[in-house]
Amino acid sequence: MRQTAEACAAHIVRAAELLAATFESGGKLLLCGNGGSAADCQHMAAELVSRLTLDFARPGLPAIALTTDTSILTAYANDFDFGGVFARQVQALGRAGDVLFSISTSGSSRNVVEAVAEAKRVGLKIVTLTGERGMLSSMADVAIEVPGRATQHVQEAHLAIEHIICHLVERQLYGDSA
Repeated sequence: MRQTAEACAAHIVRAAELLAATFESGGKLLLCGNGGSAADCQHMAAELVSRLTLDFARPGLPAIALTTDTSILTAYANDFDFGGVFARQVQALGRAGDVLFSISTSGSSRNVVEAVAEAKRVGLKIVTLTGERGMLSSMADVAIEVPGRATQHVQEAHLAIEHIICHLVERQLYGDSA
């Protein structure tokens, strides 16, 4: 975690600033990832739509985890291919001015890479949260690359980073009225 803090602090702040600016301008956040990263997407979306802390009241922020609609995921995978399940949702839901937050411990999950490519085509900004390998970091506007390759340790760092980003976004948009 110390290595993560040292390596990632500036990128975490940049990601939070990008998300806050997106929300301020009326944009939304789309999130995608697989497995534990899919759960992180849902968790982060819930923190933003609901709230992270009880410190102050605030409106919900528009965040959508693309990992949650089993009908879309299974229909698209059945009719086409699992590689495009997130890209199709980005194409349908994403607009210029929005942000795609992609999470992949390997940094190279095919369906996440395809979603990032589609997001770039549509005009979304890209934030990636990865381990220390893979191609996603090179595709991002803001890349947060946790130093490490052990999936469980990368995921532990990802959760802390996600909470920090939500905290920074709340404070930037609504002040510290606690």
